[in-house]
Amino acid sequence: MKGTRRSFFKQAGAAASGVFLFDIVPARALGLQGQPPPSDIINFGHIGIGGRGKLFLRPEANLGKQIPAPSNLGGDGTRIMRPARSIALCDVDSSRLDEAASRVGGRPRLYKDFRRLLEDKDVDAVYIATPDHWHALQTIMACQAGKDVYVEKPACNTIEEGRAMVNAAERYGRVVQVGSQGRSQLAAWQAANYIRAGRLGKVSKVTCWHYASPQGDWTPDSNPPPGLDYEMWVGPARWIPYNSKHTHGSFRWLIDFGGGQIRDRGAHVMSIANWIMDADHTGPVSVEAKGDPPPDGMYDSAVTMEVTYEFKNPDWTLVWAQPGTPSKELEARYGAIYHGEHGTLTVTLGDGAGTATEQKAKGFAAQCDCGKVYRSPGHSEDFEDCIRTRNKPIMHIEAAHRVASLCILGNLSFVLQRKLEWDPVNERVKNDDEANRLLSRPGRGAWHL
Repeated sequence: MKGTRRSFFKQAGAAASGVFLFDIVPARALGLQGQPPPSDIINFGHIGIGGRGKLFLRPEANLGKQIPAPSNLGGDGTRIMRPARSIALCDVDSSRLDEAASRVGGRPRLYKDFRRLLEDKDVDAVYIATPDHWHALQTIMACQAGKDVYVEKPACNTIEEGRAMVNAAERYGRVVQVGSQGRSQLAAWQAANYIRAGRLGKVSKVTCWHYASPQGDWTPDSNPPPGLDYEMWVGPARWIPYNSKHTHGSFRWLIDFGGGQIRDRGAHVMSIANWIMDADHTGPVSVEAKGDPPPDGMYDSAVTMEVTYEFKNPDWTLVWAQPGTPSKELEARYGAIYHGEHGTLTVTLGDGAGTATEQKAKGFAAQCDCGKVYRSPGHSEDFEDCIRTRNKPIMHIEAAHRVASLCILGNLSFVLQRKLEWDPVNERVKNDDEANRLLSRPGRGAWHL
């Protein structure tokens, strides 16, 4: 928060010189009229402002206001926004940049190259909501530039990228929150409290279900639309010609850019599983994926698949299945069932659509906070609180890297069509040179680790 603090100290110096501040600055700049003082305000930059990126924009007009709280977070229906504003916007698509600028209001600084935004000394922290293949490099470069980071899930596209993100956050002392927001929703906390308090006994298995990935009707390649810097959009990934079904939104179904349902929603459902099972600093010892290769068409990610992960010390099994077998307790398109000695518990969804769990976990949480589980005030709120306290957020980068590793290894086992014996400490596949070569990627042009 160097930019805002610098302006505050200039005002203090003016006071020491005998200048009466009320004569030269607006009252709201001093924290009067219900407004926070500048030294308390976080100045955000935004990299990627289509889709999810729009939701993070913070118009200055909202400073200090009460806004409706999402129903899945519980509470009394309102909350006070943390003092923050969006002062810099970046997107490779001019139409999205213009729309975001109108949403923010005022005179935000506009960039098409994220590196220029990171050079902006007035930006304290960044929200990154670019396609998956950009998450790692942009997060690392933001940490190097002294910015705290909220980056959308999944954290990374390769194991090497994820570990580099963890190292960068630690080396530069940055707060990094990853956008698997299910952990910050009330029902996930209720389920974690219930299970960690021992109400199911030992949990030996978690089974996830999700619908299949799309196949996509064939659409020919074309020239990119005016206003889109497609060269920058591809960035570090392997070059492919522009196609409307390979870019905004649809990139998720290509391995190089997204990785299918397991890397999209899997980063939500399995994030909650890792959190509940206290596996944020470890990983499985084996990964085995089964399913048929995707048919020729627009996308190369698995349409249907089942991945089994075996964990040790403690021993438990995680299964990702698309489509899988839905819970009979709660109806939802995706979720997970936790199997324990004394029964089961269902936790559904886990993303922007909300999270739900069974009444027994809700009722228990109302009586007893016995699981001693941290309760987040909200995912962005948790991030912004941690910017001030310097604590680790609920979905810190090590935890997010471990969840992304599950998704990456599941796809890798599926592509290679064999079981992988995984070393979660050294993050290598045992006795498999081919698999280990695929734990990283070379990058493209100037874009590499």
